[in-house]
Amino acid sequence: MARWAIAIHGGAGVDPNLPESRQEEAKRLLARCLQAGVDMLRSGAAALDVVEAVVRELETDPFFNSGRGSALTRRGTVEMEASIMDGRGRRCGAVSGVSTVKNPVSLARRVMDKSPHSYLAFDGAEEFAREQGLETVDNSYFITEDNVGMLKLAKEAGAILFDYRIPLTGTDTCSALAGAVDNKHNGMVMNGLPISIYAPETVGCAVVDSTGACAAATSTGGLMNKMTGRIGDSPLIGSGTYACDACAVSCTGEGEAIIRSTLARDVAAVMEYKGLPLQQAVDYCVKERLDEGFAGVIAVSKTGEVAYGFNCTGMFRGCATEDGFMEVGIWE
Repeated sequence: MARWAIAIHGGAGVDPNLPESRQEEAKRLLARCLQAGVDMLRSGAAALDVVEAVVRELETDPFFNSGRGSALTRRGTVEMEASIMDGRGRRCGAVSGVSTVKNPVSLARRVMDKSPHSYLAFDGAEEFAREQGLETVDNSYFITEDNVGMLKLAKEAGAILFDYRIPLTGTDTCSALAGAVDNKHNGMVMNGLPISIYAPETVGCAVVDSTGACAAATSTGGLMNKMTGRIGDSPLIGSGTYACDACAVSCTGEGEAIIRSTLARDVAAVMEYKGLPLQQAVDYCVKERLDEGFAGVIAVSKTGEVAYGFNCTGMFRGCATEDGFMEVGIWE
């Protein structure tokens, strides 16, 4: 019997001034979802079922950027994307441009299990969801008051926002945002173009079960104030999500950089071709493969190891292993 292990994330790149109350709220949510996954693994659940169930929980809570609470497009709507992958046979399913499906990760699972395809998007994905009887809701269900306010600030500043959970009261938020925009040409670059700050609060889960099977799932609302139709790394197999016989990986951060580096697949590749252990593989990919981009990675191996890495300020994360280790954290 293999040892089971689970890792989850709620996004990499955290506002260093995030209020303590918000940090504690994030930790409570991560701990609850992590415990749900642990309970399933202790009862013998399959890795694929665990990653779907845990990501569904993260999508349902509005705190992180997936499902309810997703970032808004410049039109004020929600366009979500998700993917899931089974390491055994490397089967996968992914969706983009989803606007009414309550749990996009479950639609990705249906694409994998019930369609001849690996990836569906926009109207085709929505139509397939209805055919499959998945729960749908009006787009307004996903929109929160906080995100409406942050979209307004983003539009006024001409920015793509990094962290939209910061309280909207007072002038601190507006001043910080204005300062970021004023300095944007000396800051980060996305796909060759200067931006102020990016929004990486994707959620994800990577699991190895007691049979040694690995699976991963990732879900996001994308960037705040993004162009409609923009697709990030989360639904792209090999970029935001990957699972094989050796490991399972979920990524978060600057989507364009993750896409360029095929970051999730690279973790598996350096294990397979370089023979590196899991943590060394994650460290190598985060340090050497992002071309000045910013991202975070969670991963598990078929032998029950867990690993994570990030090259930005913090990553919302949690992990647990069969031998009793459990951790939830944000900073280094």
